[in-house]
Amino acid sequence: MHSFAARLIIAISFLGLSFSTALAKGNFDGPAELPRVTVASSMADTPAPGSIISVNAGGDLKAALQRAFCGDTIELQAGATFAGRFEFPAKSCDAGHWIIIRTSAPDSALPQPGQRITPCYAGVASLPGRPQYTCVNPHKVLATIQSNVENDGPIVFLKGANHFRLIGLEITRVTGLRNPPVLVSVEPAGVADHIVIDRSWLHGTTHDDTQAGVSLNGSNFVAMIDSYFSDFHCTQATGACTDAHAIGGGNGTHQDGPYKISNNFLEASGEAVMFGGGPATVTPADIEILHNHFFKPWIWMPGNKNFVGGAGGHAFIVKNHLELKNAARVLIEGNLIENNWGGFTQKGYAVLLTPKNGINRYGQLICPLCVVTDVTIRYTHISHAGGGIQMATSISGNKGNGGAALAGTRWSLHDLVIDDINQSYVGGGNLFLVMNGWLKNPVNTITINHVTGFPDSGAHLLMIGNQISKPSMYGFIFMNNMVMTGSFPVWSSGGGLTSCAAKGTPIEKIKKCFTTYTFTNNALIASPAAFPPSSWPAGNFFPADATAAGFVQYDSGNGGDYSLEAGSRYKNAGTDGRDLGADIAGLKSALAGVE
Repeated sequence: MHSFAARLIIAISFLGLSFSTALAKGNFDGPAELPRVTVASSMADTPAPGSIISVNAGGDLKAALQRAFCGDTIELQAGATFAGRFEFPAKSCDAGHWIIIRTSAPDSALPQPGQRITPCYAGVASLPGRPQYTCVNPHKVLATIQSNVENDGPIVFLKGANHFRLIGLEITRVTGLRNPPVLVSVEPAGVADHIVIDRSWLHGTTHDDTQAGVSLNGSNFVAMIDSYFSDFHCTQATGACTDAHAIGGGNGTHQDGPYKISNNFLEASGEAVMFGGGPATVTPADIEILHNHFFKPWIWMPGNKNFVGGAGGHAFIVKNHLELKNAARVLIEGNLIENNWGGFTQKGYAVLLTPKNGINRYGQLICPLCVVTDVTIRYTHISHAGGGIQMATSISGNKGNGGAALAGTRWSLHDLVIDDINQSYVGGGNLFLVMNGWLKNPVNTITINHVTGFPDSGAHLLMIGNQISKPSMYGFIFMNNMVMTGSFPVWSSGGGLTSCAAKGTPIEKIKKCFTTYTFTNNALIASPAAFPPSSWPAGNFFPADATAAGFVQYDSGNGGDYSLEAGSRYKNAGTDGRDLGADIAGLKSALAGVE
């Protein structure tokens, strides 16, 4: 095992930087490089000093888009609906002259910038099965742009479109369309840039398939802020799609990014946020996913009261909340991620880091250059799921007949709470899965630090897997965590006796699976008698139960206060002088106002 300094140098070497250069940049969280660029998205960043073009109910929005000059504001009558497919043209605008398309309602009728819109502003007092939002006086102050054709839309940015801000809009589709539309996208083979979607409600319908809210393919400098995304789903057996997203990207031949996804309610049956999964020759980079509420309504889960599904009563295809198959320099911070269950092709994991070179129906590999690199997940709460976080490199294709992608490396996870991970949510109930399936360049350089987590009592803290015939994983750091171990703490992810984790004690499995690792200074709570301290790597703690751990309020690992009591022996016991487990005060601060 390497010293911490040596591991840091190893991690930095993957970036092609000298040690002194990397330290000078100061843009790292553990081994992961943070986004280099952000999207300027405030109102002050998007000035529109020109004329106001008013479009009343029954008016011609298409004509208004064509005649607007850079710097103009198009005001759509509040409460009115504009149906069709609207193409946003290229205008050669600049940073001082944006085009704003917004409701005619005054700013005072909308939430202030930085505050999330809800369907209340479209006159909807509540949505069944969703968290109750404050709605004292539901009223229609949004203007609606609605797709009514069998095609993507209602909003399509044409090649070269730039500097558009959308404010106070309801963006949706009519019921009954067979095609599962993407509501907002860039035209095929086009590129658009500098787009802000602000305080808007994007949604499908209760039963119809709607594939995505926003497709980011072919775009640069895009922000989705203070908005509400709901009813994006694909239906099992009878549906016209298989994977629905609120926001997706990571496919194509254009260098996409940067992106900001901030302070939104994000709901989709497949993945609320998904990057990759399709043909690509480049990787989107510099992605911020900040202070969002990821949510799936329990009424979508078969067998639950007031079940809601698609055509014929079939369930929606549920997968994960957030998945990266092709993305670089991603910061995931201050998010509440809750309600995810397994079934279909998934095991209920809430978050997936899985670089993937997919295979199409013709047997062709579609993304040999795909990577998932430099990902930071911090100050985030994951709850009520069949599994926590899956980190894996695997061969594409249902029969393993595909190929490997390029890289999966430099992932930093810290200050997370992962609770109520339960097999009852049709999953394995595991906290983490780390697995390699590639013949070269195995998954490596993962740091899991200051996590508080509770797997299902009958499941696993850590599932690991790799064929002993393949190169070993390396650079695994697991430290300063406060976690329940489950009945079978470190377990094989599969592969029979040829797996590196097929048999042995936790320390034996970890040694066989990782050529370099640090597994120390963790509070491993309630380790079963079959796995005494001697069966683990040295330098860890073994509280007998949650009471011995010293949580302020454990609540069976479901919604408790996991800060430590003043007398807990694990206070200030971290290698950095902090409490073991997550920074609970910092997490509460990061999540203020997110739900």
